[in-house]
Amino acid sequence: MRLVHHSTVGSETEGSTVTDRTATPNVVATDVDLADSLVRQTRGLMFRRSIPDDYALAFRFGSVKTRDVHMLFVFFPIDAVWIVDDIVQRVERLRPWRSFERERCDLLVELPAGAGSDIEPGDRLVLESA
Repeated sequence: MRLVHHSTVGSETEGSTVTDRTATPNVVATDVDLADSLVRQTRGLMFRRSIPDDYALAFRFGSVKTRDVHMLFVFFPIDAVWIVDDIVQRVERLRPWRSFERERCDLLVELPAGAGSDIEPGDRLVLESA
């Protein structure tokens, strides 16, 4: 599984952003783990010392609702991305041990710090089978 970023054009048409079809999609992560059990979702990235540059931890949910991310027992900064129907809602850099953020989503992705620097709300971020 991989995580692919499709950026958007800055122009808006009647409140909707137009996807740039000429831009080459950017593969953000080629090593994606799916937190598909309550235990894996609860543990997240806790107790790990680091993650590879091409890594993502994805939390897929069956419905859109507010999802929390905490950084207790996470020893390194990460970028968190909240997504609804493949559309990025929010991107935040989270600091180890201190950060706590929440947003509505049906997919939450945790990336190495800096990996989300080119991802903006309104962009498409898609999990694809490799």
